[in-house]
Amino acid sequence: MTSKHSPARRTVAMAAAGAAAFVLAACGGGSDTPSGHGGHATAAPSPAASAPRGRHNAADVAFAKGMIPHHRQAVEMAELAAARAESAEVRKLAEDIRKAQDPEIGTLSGRLSSWGEEVPVGGGADHAAHGAEGMMSPREMARLENSSGKAFDTAFMELMIEHHEGAVAMAEAERADGADAATKQMADDIVTAQTGEISLMEKLLGRG
Repeated sequence: MTSKHSPARRTVAMAAAGAAAFVLAACGGGSDTPSGHGGHATAAPSPAASAPRGRHNAADVAFAKGMIPHHRQAVEMAELAAARAESAEVRKLAEDIRKAQDPEIGTLSGRLSSWGEEVPVGGGADHAAHGAEGMMSPREMARLENSSGKAFDTAFMELMIEHHEGAVAMAEAERADGADAATKQMADDIVTAQTGEISLMEKLLGRG
């Protein structure tokens, strides 16, 4: 009788051992699997998931929404210089402005989207009548577009000085009232760069 039932007993024993091994693997041996520590560690969020999102406030949003069309107009003005400016210094200044401000438009647009805010559409001329700091009116832009040579150089620098002064005022407001660290850093950079460019244009105009 014993010999007849021994295979069955061995089968039961093997099944029990296998079940025990499975339970042990589930409770402790799954730490190296991508599924997550046997179900015990999944209750604790990862550091990335638990980290607080960057904080921003209304001043950050206003700065981004105002600076995007402001930069777009500066880029439009700078692009005119390639074919119209007489002075190599003015052409280089215009290209430096374009290279600095064009990427910032993309950065600020992405930031607004991440905050769930609407990104301004249209070019700078579409926002000129909204009272933005230093924005050129359609008439002023037409003056620039219809000039060339030395007349263009003078008009470009006079209008860009006013445009830059508006941007600096906006950036200083962001530095004072903003909350988002990256946006405040951009405002710092704008103040530094554009204050320097204002000084250069004043010098080229013979005012410095």
